[in-house]
Parts: sequence; C-alpha cells; structure tokens
Amino acid sequence: MAMALKKEELITIGEYVQEHLTEWLPEYSFKPADRIYPIELGERMVRVEEELKNQRELMKQGFDQMDKRIELIQINMDKHFEQIEKRFEQVDKRFEQIEKRFEQVDKRFESIQQNTNRNFDEVNTRLKAIETKMFQFMIWSTGFSVTLAGIVVGLIKFT
Repeated sequence: MAMALKKEELITIGEYVQEHLTEWLPEYSFKPADRIYPIELGERMVRVEEELKNQRELMKQGFDQMDKRIELIQINMDKHFEQIEKRFEQVDKRFEQIEKRFEQVDKRFESIQQNTNRNFDEVNTRLKAIETKMFQFMIWSTGFSVTLAGIVVGLIKFT
C-alpha cells in the first residue's frame, strides 16, 4: 500500500535530504567531487585506450621481429640443407670413384685369372708332351734293352 504524499510533505522531505546530504555522503564514500568522476573516468578510459594502442603496437613490432627471425632461421636452414646436399653429392662421387676402382680391380683379377688359366693349360700341354716323350723313350729303351740283350746273348752263344 503506497501512501500518497502531499506536495508540501515531499518538499519538506527534499529539504531535509538536502540539509543532511553532505553528512550522509562521506558514510557511503560519495564525495561532492564525484560529479567530476565521470570526467576523470573518461580521461582514464582515454589513457587505457592509448596504453592498449601502445601495447598493440609493441605486440605488432614483436610479431614483426619474430617473422624476421623466422625468415632468417629459414634462410639459415635452407643454406644448411644445401650444404648437406653438397656433402651427400661429394659422398656419392666418392662412392662412384670407389665403385670404378673396384671394377678396375675386378678386371685385373679376371685378367690374372685368364693368364693363370692360360699358363696352367700351357703347363698341362708341356706335361703331356713330356709324358709322351717319356713313354716313347721307355718303349725305345725297352726295345734297345731287348736288342742289346739279344746281342749279348748272341755273343755269349757265339763264343
């Protein structure tokens, strides 16, 4: 139930509040200077916005520097990988040279093996020739021995 107040009563209440308002404001930490507070708040907001803008610029500069560092790192990595590729190419060339040397050694071994086989064939041929001559000599010497023995026997009989 709301009470209807008369205009005179409202004026009396308003005067009472105005008289005691300065007493009550310090209790609730409201100061008469609080009328200036919205202006100070606006100034603070402007300062905060400026500081945020400065922070944004600093962050942008930091990101730009990071981008540059990343680019430098990438360039250095590319150079490093190029050097590694060159080293691998050098190693590949060395392996090719070693492979050529092994091929030359293989050819030398094949040549030596062919010469050795040829020499063994010549020795076998010579041994067969000597064997044949020795066999012929044995047959001749056997025949000579028989003939000589026959002559000796004949001489013995004749005498």
